[in-house]
Amino acid sequence: MAQYDGVHYTTLDSPVGPLLLTADASGALTSLSVPGQKGGRTLRPEWRHTPTLFREAERQLVAYFAGELKEFRLELRTDGSEFRERVWAALDSVPYGATTTYGAIAGLIGAPRVAVRAIGGAIGANPLLIVRPCHRVIGANGTLTGYAGGLDRKLRLLTMEGAL
Repeated sequence: MAQYDGVHYTTLDSPVGPLLLTADASGALTSLSVPGQKGGRTLRPEWRHTPTLFREAERQLVAYFAGELKEFRLELRTDGSEFRERVWAALDSVPYGATTTYGAIAGLIGAPRVAVRAIGGAIGANPLLIVRPCHRVIGANGTLTGYAGGLDRKLRLLTMEGAL
């Protein structure tokens, strides 16, 4: 039997609503989306439902929502520009229970502070909500600014992590 090289998916209930997870044939997580997410993925008929491929991701997400896991250790595979990939990798350095700013992310990747708008665009395009913690990025004045998954979810995640 030939290996299926298309998109694999599963769904998982969570405290912030149903999660849609996708992976490539190797099992590397390629996206995690929530309903109504700006730019998020939606289920496509040609995708293959392969829940067994996501056992470890599911285990870690359940532990995260139970407050028992503070850092995800999953193979991730994203497909963005070199700039976006640098921004997304910088998100991984923001620890559980902490927040950072767009300006701080700019500093982490060596971009000028005037690049914060581009940083915001890259963060907003993060295909791996929750796992790659874009919800931990807030405005310089401490306000909860945009979140592709919705500000209500951002507030819930930060509250659950004890950051607020």
